[in-house]
Amino acid sequence: MRLSDNEIGEQLRGLPGWSRNGEAIEKQLTFASFPDAIAFVTRLAFDAEAVDHHPDLAINYRRVTVGYSTHSEGGVTSKDIEAARHIEELARRWQK
Repeated sequence: MRLSDNEIGEQLRGLPGWSRNGEAIEKQLTFASFPDAIAFVTRLAFDAEAVDHHPDLAINYRRVTVGYSTHSEGGVTSKDIEAARHIEELARRWQK
């Protein structure tokens, strides 16, 4: 079920660096090297495939922008918030 604007705002307060972008949430992450950025994206790809919830990704050298929206619901859902939390855990492995 799609979250309300207030619910999204409340959830994002607990996710530093995440912001609303239209009907999605996103965060830009910076890694120490291009290989670290690609390793992060590779791990994320396998994790996303396992739960059948895929992010929008943009890779620019050491920077990776990750965006989530549940297209079937037309906006942000709890599934996207859960994915953002997972990104936070995953990014810690490569961001030092």
